[in-house]
This record gives sequence, C-alpha cells and structure tokens, in this order.
Amino acid sequence: MAIERFIGIDLAWAPGGPRTKPNETGVAVIDRSGEVLDCGWTRGLEETMSWLDAVAVDGASLCFVDASLVVDNPTGQRPCEREVGRRYGRWKVSANSTNQRSPRLAGVLLRERLRAMGWVYDDGRAGPPTGGLVLSECYPYTTLVGAAELGYDRERPPYKRRPARVPQAQWRAVRAGECDRLIARMAGLATADPPLVLASHAVSGRLMDEPTPLASGDYKHREDLVDALLCAWTAALWSRHGLARCQVLGEESPAPPGAAATIIAPARPEQRRDRRAE
Repeated sequence: MAIERFIGIDLAWAPGGPRTKPNETGVAVIDRSGEVLDCGWTRGLEETMSWLDAVAVDGASLCFVDASLVVDNPTGQRPCEREVGRRYGRWKVSANSTNQRSPRLAGVLLRERLRAMGWVYDDGRAGPPTGGLVLSECYPYTTLVGAAELGYDRERPPYKRRPARVPQAQWRAVRAGECDRLIARMAGLATADPPLVLASHAVSGRLMDEPTPLASGDYKHREDLVDALLCAWTAALWSRHGLARCQVLGEESPAPPGAAATIIAPARPEQRRDRRAE
C-alpha cells in the first residue's frame, strides 16, 4: 500500500513530569492532494500518541518529527546535527546539540513508545518508504532554506531566533511580521508538487486570516502549528521526490540499516555533500 497520510509533529522536547505541565506540541496531517485533514495541538506524549493513532492509516502513513528520535552519542553533538551547520550554515541554519546527557529527550521516548504501536523508525538511508507506519526525523529550518518553493534563497526567516541586528524592543513586532510572511509563502504551496493547502482546514486556514500575535505565549502557540505543517509537507516532499529533492544528514553512520540518527532535509544542489567542500 502506498503512503497516503503525511504527518508532522513539532514535538515539545521535554515530556513534563509530576509537577510540570508539558509544553504544547503542534500536530498536522495532510493527504496526497495536500488537504489538511487535521491539525492543532496536543500536550504530553500520551495525548500526542492518541492523536497520531486516530489520524494514521494503517500501512500507509509517514510521520516526520521535529525532535531528536535516535540519540546514541554519550556526549557532544550528533553527526547529523553537525552536518546541518556544514550544509546549511551559509543560510544561517544550525542545530542544537543532543546527546545522552541531554535532559530533553522526549523524541527518544516517543519513538520507543510508538514501536509498541507498530511504528517503525526509518533513517532514510534506503530512500522513502513505500508503505507501513513509518517515523523519521526532520528539521523545519532545513525545509525553509532547502525547498526553493518557499523562496528563502539567502537565509532563514527570523521567526524564532532574534538576529543581532534587531533591537530587543522591536523583536516581537519583527518576528510577527516574519511569521506572517512565512505563512503567506506556505499558502503558495497550494500549487506546489507536492501541494499543501492551508485553506482546506479551519484551523490552518486561520493562520492566513488572522495576524500573528505579539504576546510570547500566543506566538509560540502559532509557531508550533506552523512547524508541524512544515514537517507534514516535508514528509510529503520526501515521499514524492526522495533523494532528488532531499538529503539524509548523518547517512555515514555505522549503525545498522534503518537505525542511524539522521535528519531528512530538503536540499538545493549547492547544499548537498557532493557540491560543497568539508
């Protein structure tokens, strides 16, 4: 059975605990036509897994998660994270470091728990899956600068991290404007291959209809959904075009087939390993 559902999860990296409420996780699912079948927010791994179980089609679902799913390095940075900086640094994209001492490993817990529900982690080194319940890791920043359709030819949009050139007093207004411009570019994916039709669902449609809020909590709420939709579209791009449009960061890992810590990232020709010197 071919992949029919493309799911994006912008996972809150800290799972929460007895005294701490987990942060929101953005979630979205699209089909092959780009229709947004469902999107919104969950809290905690149990709620996220329940949502995933409800929207997935058995044997035909690919889920891309913005979180570290495989962490096998005791210290330092994962090789796939170092590669983000090497391949996309010119576009001002880098990755946070994750290792086994990191306190925020909700992605690892999610992968382990989903395995019991029939999901299989895939590192992408064998190309896109053709069926199953498949889980892989992505990073929305690489999608923004690696997918030419979005138009970020020179650098990532500053919708998360404040550039040094932007005064602190102006930052909230600047990031809100950048987020609105990003959403407008995402709306343009309605005619892309593969498509993403934000207007096809009430919740994602409101992203286009309502201005981005300035308050930090409300802004983060919106940003989580934006990133989840980017993850879902990245999954569709990987399934549709494979290595012709994407690259697998960390693919040289000695881990067994399918088990490496990797990030599947859209890539322009100049961002690929064989086009840039180490």
